[in-house]
Amino acid sequence: MDEVGGDSPWGDVPSQSPSTTATENPFEGETGSSSKAKVPQSLEPTSSQALKSPAGRQPRTPRRAVAHQVRLQALDDDLGPLGPLGDNAPAAQVDQPPAPPQKEQVVTHNVRQPLASSQGAIGRQMLDPTDEDDVEPSASGPRIPPPVQPSPGTPTRRDTQPSVSIEQAAKPSFEITVGDPHKVGDLTSSHIVYLVRTKTSSKAYRQPEFAVTRRYRDFLWLYNSLHANNPGIVVPPPPEKQAVGRFDTNFVESRRAALERMLNKTAAHPTLQHDGDLKLFLESEAFNVDVKHKERKEPGLGESKGMFSGLGISVGGGGKFVEQDDWFHERKVYLDALENQLKALLKAMDTVVIQRKGLAEAAGDFSNSLHALSSVELSPALSRPLEGLSDLQIRIKELYDRQAQQDVLTLGITIDEYIRLIGSIKQAFQSRQKAYHSWHSAESEMQKRKATQEKLLRQGKTQQDRLTQMHADVADAERKVHQARLLFEDMGRLMRSELERFEREKVEDFKSAVETFLESAVEAQKELIELWETFLMQLDAEEDEQAFYKPPVEPAARPSGERRMSGDTAIDSQAGAAATAEDSD
Repeated sequence: MDEVGGDSPWGDVPSQSPSTTATENPFEGETGSSSKAKVPQSLEPTSSQALKSPAGRQPRTPRRAVAHQVRLQALDDDLGPLGPLGDNAPAAQVDQPPAPPQKEQVVTHNVRQPLASSQGAIGRQMLDPTDEDDVEPSASGPRIPPPVQPSPGTPTRRDTQPSVSIEQAAKPSFEITVGDPHKVGDLTSSHIVYLVRTKTSSKAYRQPEFAVTRRYRDFLWLYNSLHANNPGIVVPPPPEKQAVGRFDTNFVESRRAALERMLNKTAAHPTLQHDGDLKLFLESEAFNVDVKHKERKEPGLGESKGMFSGLGISVGGGGKFVEQDDWFHERKVYLDALENQLKALLKAMDTVVIQRKGLAEAAGDFSNSLHALSSVELSPALSRPLEGLSDLQIRIKELYDRQAQQDVLTLGITIDEYIRLIGSIKQAFQSRQKAYHSWHSAESEMQKRKATQEKLLRQGKTQQDRLTQMHADVADAERKVHQARLLFEDMGRLMRSELERFEREKVEDFKSAVETFLESAVEAQKELIELWETFLMQLDAEEDEQAFYKPPVEPAARPSGERRMSGDTAIDSQAGAAATAEDSD
């Protein structure tokens, strides 16, 4: 035994300590110490040298069988047999927090995981969905982070432009024409029907182009509905009704033009163009049925009462309204003066139109007299100029009639429209006055309820139930007062912007109307001058033909006379040609 011990280069003591340790406590490596984790690496050279001296290894045969359980020479892995411990453990995963599950790829092959040495290592492996990146980093180099997939909730960027811009969607365009007026119905129910064509870029309508038929009372319903739905806004009004001469051609044309201007101004308003009643008017093919259904669905919406009743505020007539705002007072005085001036201008315009129509009638009477005179005149030299002058007066009569109608459709319709707009502004002022009276009526009601509440408080706890109810009533009254005050102030701000809009449009409309009026007057005068000049040229041409006209002469016996006559005829023909050339110049 001593020789065997002396032949061993390691000795008994170094060879016994690791094997004994591994035999007595084979799972001691779970404590996590770095020195005991290196035990499997030192066991391989010890076993190889023990084979060279089998005689010295016989007393330790039972220990050798127990130590064989921890031999792992078949594994070529950086990890130890007991999991990631000591120097073999990846240091980066110990200090880093667990990575969230970001990869969406599914690993198709399974890699056997080594035995975990602690609860923390098990938790890290459960959080990591892939095992491939944890096993192969030593062969392929440092670990590459997985690609980050975009979140499904991230909105994709649009490369194409939207079909409708924001400005166009907020302010859609409308082009409305009112035409084709024709009479329908029998003698008792006859009326004029108009064809309303609309072209719009608004997405609120089913189609970009459509057409419906409407009568005058439908336009009147639209005005009243818009005025009730939008208190404080100046709604363009329709033309006034006329009982006598409502089927006259000129009156129907002037009403048609006024209705068309009303619809285009309404559709151009930034608030009124989004009103549901305007959409119903322009688009509904069963208008009367839809209106009745709407009235049954929303009963009792009187003139601007729907807004106040919706807030639970009573519309009070109140006493005499005294304007406290100087700006509104000045605008009232200005609008009254402007209305008087426009009415005077419209009256003068009507006088001009009547005079033009009188000139047209006088020209017609003059033409009839000339025609009668030319029919009894026997001399063609006089009858033909008289007949030409009669035809000229007929054309002058038509010109005067057309100019009178043009004056009505250019300047006259603009004057009448702004007189009606001033009336619509006054109705907006009345809505503001109603809002003011409603505000003060709510305040007086609140004061009454507060007085009743104080009376109940003085009576003590005997009226506790009524006192609780009165607290609720006072709070409700205060809410109504607050809403009424806000409504009055908002209406005042809205009317300020509406009056500023009225001033801008007034300048533009009157400037355009005056320019069109002057252009039509100039064109009418040019046409009249051309008519007279053409007639004078015709008269001059006829006089020249009569002056140089010679009746045929019988041939004479003498040839010298013939030669003299032929020479005279040639001279006359040359003179006539020269006169004709002068007339043409």
